[in-house]
Amino acid sequence: MRKLLSYISVCALFMCSCGNKTSLPKPYGYYRISVPDTAYTPFDAQFPQFPYSFDLSQNAVVQIRKDEPFWINIWYPPLDATIHCSYKPIHRNLRELTNDALEFVYRNASFASSIPEREYNHPEAQVYGVLFDLEGNTASSCQFFVTDSVRHFFRASVYCNCQPNADSLAPVYNYLRTDVKRMVESFVWK
Repeated sequence: MRKLLSYISVCALFMCSCGNKTSLPKPYGYYRISVPDTAYTPFDAQFPQFPYSFDLSQNAVVQIRKDEPFWINIWYPPLDATIHCSYKPIHRNLRELTNDALEFVYRNASFASSIPEREYNHPEAQVYGVLFDLEGNTASSCQFFVTDSVRHFFRASVYCNCQPNADSLAPVYNYLRTDVKRMVESFVWK
């Protein structure tokens, strides 16, 4: 009998202790992403055979693509991000190349909260282009193209190897935007 009373009182304690407490969901947390310090070297120091040059981050690895001449990927191992770069010679098709570049940018328009554009004009180096900063949860956070309007056309877009989330990837996006801006500002034709 005593065991039965003990068992009932323990069960009653457990039932009373549950009460009407509401549990609150915990907010999502993001991993802390630390970006490395950077220094730059001229691209043509490693690849003098290419028809262009720009300042390249020492944290990046250049991968030469085989599908087209002078196409490269600039991979950032610590960030698992890539800048895909393509080069085309102009053969009376500047409008077509420019339209293709704009089409690539505005494919992300439905996911972007805004797409500010920044125009670059370096007449002394014959470099003219546009940098697109795609804000929001887009697959590509930054794209640009540069040309001399006569012989050369170069296009690049930044991709991270993960599902886009502008909040958690903000340090990576900011780091890559700085590198892309440096690329555009230091870009020269050879």
